[in-house]
This record gives sequence, C-alpha cells and structure tokens, in this order.
Amino acid sequence: MLAVWLNNGRVSVEKRPKPRPRAGHALIRLLSAGICNTDLELQRGYYGFSGIPGHEFVGEVVASPEPKLLGRRVVGEINLDCGRCEWCRRGLGRHCPHRTTLGIVKHPGVFAEYFTLPVRNLFVVSDRVPTEAAVFTEPIAAACEILEQVRIPKGDRVAVLGGGKLGLLIVQVLRAHGCQVRLFRREDEKSGRYRWVVEATGTADGLRQAVALTEPRGTLILKSTVHGEVPLDTAAVVVNEITLVGSRCGLFPAALRLLRQGKIRTDDMISARYPLAEAPAAFEKAAHKGVLKVLLVP
Repeated sequence: MLAVWLNNGRVSVEKRPKPRPRAGHALIRLLSAGICNTDLELQRGYYGFSGIPGHEFVGEVVASPEPKLLGRRVVGEINLDCGRCEWCRRGLGRHCPHRTTLGIVKHPGVFAEYFTLPVRNLFVVSDRVPTEAAVFTEPIAAACEILEQVRIPKGDRVAVLGGGKLGLLIVQVLRAHGCQVRLFRREDEKSGRYRWVVEATGTADGLRQAVALTEPRGTLILKSTVHGEVPLDTAAVVVNEITLVGSRCGLFPAALRLLRQGKIRTDDMISARYPLAEAPAAFEKAAHKGVLKVLLVP
C-alpha cells in the first residue's frame, strides 16, 4: 500500500505492507484525511516523530471483529488507552499514562491507504454527513471540549484568538452554544477585555496576547500546541488572578451531532485536495500562510 512517511522533517511517499489488525482492532480503508497544525509541528520536530502521520480521517471498515461495522464509514478517537489503569477507570482514557496516539505517539497514522484502530475508538458517520465534512470531526470535538471543561453561560462574550482551522471551528461551536463570539486574527488590533478567552493561534506570541485580553478573574483556555518552549510573564496572570485551562482532545458524539444537525460549515474551510502520492506537495501547501484545510485522498 502507499503510505506517507515523515522523518527528520522530510515528507515522502513509500510502499509499506498493509497492516494486520490486532485483536479488537479494525482494518480501515482511507476515504479522506486532513492535514492539521499538529502534523506540521511533527514535521518541525514535535515529539521527535518518525513514521506515518495523520489523525483526522474518514474511512471505510473492511475488516472488524464487530460485523455491524463492516462497510460503514467511520471516524475515530485518536487516543488508544490501556483500559485498565486508574485514569481509564475514571473515564479519562485520553490521559492514560500508557496510551498511544494515532499518528503522533507510537501508533501509525492515517496518511496511508489502510490503517488500524481499536473498534472501541470508532464512531459511525451518519449518512446525512458528507465525507469531507466528517473529516473535521476530530478538531470539532476538540472545540466542543471547551464546553465540557468550563461552563460558559449562553449569551456571554467570548474572544477567540486565531483565524486558522481550529479557531474557525471553535467560533462555530461556541456560537452554536449561544455565545457572542469575537474572532481576533493575527492582523487585528487586540482591544477590550473578556471574561472568556480561547487561544488557538498556534504561535508562541498568541499566549501573551491572550493574557492581555483576559479580564481579572477571567478564564483563558489554551488550545495551541507549539514545538519548543513558550515564554510567559506570569505577573499578569497572578495579579489578575486569571484561570488557565489546558484543552486538548474532545468527545466525538458532540461533534458528530453538530455535523448531523448542520450547525458546522466546513465547505469553505477546504483549501485543496491532493492524492496520497502527492503528499509532499500537500504538506507544502498546508504550511502556506492563509491556507486552511488540505485534504489527502487515496
């Protein structure tokens, strides 16, 4: 099969053996996958990654220990937990110390014609949701996680920093919740103070700007993962008694429900489509300023 290979910052396409699913795993044929900022950070050296990247996908199940999944379109939770430790027993498998992560940590990703995931990680995509919209399930779930972690009253004003892929999805999710959302792009003048601020710039400077926008005793939700250390003057955080909330992956059912209800628009967020064989060009395109989602297809 064809697979994208990432090593020392170089993106290549190689022929690899089709994976054999372990017990409890399904074999999935790729239908469409999205390149996200995390993939670009892996290319820059995040986690010292080497292997097949990719974790945003829609695929067709071609082999499964659960027959009802065969032939179905699915998306998948990216964290593979052990299911046995204290964190897993508390329902926090996404923080399992023994977990692997699809296309990021010790589990081959989805930028390949075929890949595997545990059946318990899979979610069937409604026939009402187009494949290219369902590709956004994982980042939409990450946006929904904000509302799982903090209780933002409907009607409250929220500032979102970052006009990229994740930032735009966060804006839509918060508006669907009933919030009044102000999006700040990099070039916008940052003014005013907000009780709720979401930082999704993907840059080291975004955190400093987000702190400046947060009112005293406000809450700042951090979504960016940036390769390398990020300096922060903690004086403003301490003096203004700002609550910092790290926020990562989210639950898929909430994301799939929003997609099924038509409350998230994704068509305008797709900048380009490339076949797997042209993955190096796809990564190059995805890294360009102003480019949103770049899709890979078989």
